[in-house]
Formats: sequence, C-alpha cells, structure tokens
Amino acid sequence: MSTPRAHLIRCLRDAYAMEKHSETMLGAQACRLGDDAHLRIHIQHHLHETLGQQAMLASCLARLGSGPSLIKGMAGEITAFSQVVIGMTMRDEVVKGAMSTYAFEHAEIAAYTALVSVARAAGDLETTRICERILQQEVEMAGWLSRHIPATVTRYLMGVARKRDEATR
Repeated sequence: MSTPRAHLIRCLRDAYAMEKHSETMLGAQACRLGDDAHLRIHIQHHLHETLGQQAMLASCLARLGSGPSLIKGMAGEITAFSQVVIGMTMRDEVVKGAMSTYAFEHAEIAAYTALVSVARAAGDLETTRICERILQQEVEMAGWLSRHIPATVTRYLMGVARKRDEATR
C-alpha cells in the first residue's frame, strides 16, 4: 500500500510532467501568434509562470529526496508537440490554440486542487503552500482566457474578412 508521502511524490512528478507539456505547448503557441499581440503577450507571461512552476515543483521533489520523471516529462513534451503540429494545419489556429489552452488550464486546476489535498494529507505544509500558489496562477490564466476568447475569435474573424476583401481587390 502506498504511503501519503509516496503518493505525493508521484503526484508531484505528474505535475512536473504536466508543466513540461504546458511549456512546449505555450512556447510553440506564442511563436505563432504574430497577428494577435494581446493573446501572445499573455501566453508569454503564462509561459514564464510555467517555468517558475517547474522550478517550484522540482524544489518540492528535491526536498522529498526525489526528482522529475524523465519518461513522464518526455511523454508530455511529445504529446504537446503533436498538438502543436496538428494546430499548425488549421487555418483558425489562434482560436483553436486559445480553446485548447483554456481546456488545459482546467485540467491543471483539477490536478493542483487534488495535489493540494494530497500534500495536506502527507502533512507537507511547504508543498501545500506551493501548490496553492500554482493553483491560483492556473485559475487566473483560465479566467483571463474565459474573458478574452470572444475577443480573440472576433479579431480572427476580422482578419479573415480583411484578407478576403484584399484578395478581391
């Protein structure tokens, strides 16, 4: 049977792999959002937060005498890269990217909500505090996306209409 500490280590390793996935996804998305500076700037900001989250999770793992799982990290990065390649084939990539980021943020919210409970059960107050901080960052990003997806769609549609008008001239 698994101890709360062992379960906490597994959950932290999963969270670290999830943040590696997020890093790949956000980094690729930020590079291709040239026409949507508003979204690009916020994606870049969250990418910076993601790198900080990775460092915080790594410090929790180190304090517990463990480290990130290379296999889980690589699997997350491969999955994210696959999503990036698929996204690049869509004309409305900016819209699909915002939608997938919004969905991913909610998966992170669920993961960190559970991780806070696991850390509490293991009696690890420092990890609890760190995961609550990360959870708040994920909630803020999901909220920002929720408020800004409609404007992202509108900007995309206006750009499509503008290009169509220019092509008919």
